[in-house]
Amino acid sequence: MHPMLNIGIRAARNAGKIIAQAYENLDQVETQSKGANDYVTNVDQAAERAIIETIQKSYPEHGIVAEESGITQGENSDFQWIIDPLDGTTNFIKGIPHFAVSVALQVKGKTEHAIIYDPLLNELFTASRGQGAQLNGYRLRVNKLRDLDGAIIATGLPFKQKHLTETYFAMLNAVFEDCGDIRRAGSAALDLAYVAAGRLDGYFELGLKPWDLAAGELIAREAGALVTDVAGGYNFYKTGNIVCANPKVLKEMLSKLRPHLSDSMK
Repeated sequence: MHPMLNIGIRAARNAGKIIAQAYENLDQVETQSKGANDYVTNVDQAAERAIIETIQKSYPEHGIVAEESGITQGENSDFQWIIDPLDGTTNFIKGIPHFAVSVALQVKGKTEHAIIYDPLLNELFTASRGQGAQLNGYRLRVNKLRDLDGAIIATGLPFKQKHLTETYFAMLNAVFEDCGDIRRAGSAALDLAYVAAGRLDGYFELGLKPWDLAAGELIAREAGALVTDVAGGYNFYKTGNIVCANPKVLKEMLSKLRPHLSDSMK
């Protein structure tokens, strides 16, 4: 295992301990609103501090982009960690047991190592570029469906960007017409990890942030998925719009999504 991946795993597990302990006492969790339908808890903040402290002990010169604390410039600008300490905060607040820690390391702008950790199930999804993806040490491969027939597709509603509602529901309707069923579970990181694990057959969402997708997109790709934006390009970090599936299912998904693209999405 690459030493930087190992540190990332240690950081994610440290955060996971904080989250799992707090989940047993949700009545003591402090919640604040960051914006419309966007929340942060003292647990998000404590978990993020644990991740950053773990990384900085070994790599103090690396930069960090974290959901809650923003950008920390490092002396070595080639290395940047992208952190979502608690992806699925609303699930956590409501006591829904579906959320994860997401940690990725980009080197010169390319994601090289990725970790998604579900602390309640103790499921650790990892990947290093060119080395495949694993779940608790076992190799992951995406499902081999040839089309949308019978496919289970995950998604997320654009609840922070409701101006996209009409476009999004047109896309959802087009996909739903041909797929087996739809899931909306509330954690982009786990949606991408579940595609990698073959639990889901595809995933699309609009308006994500880099920390929502950085780890998941590498894990999915290393398991054999393709990851694009809704136009079929590779600007998903810039646009926040993402589609993920095996190559054949992705092609069908894009054919359903493209007719509904607004001019800003093309």
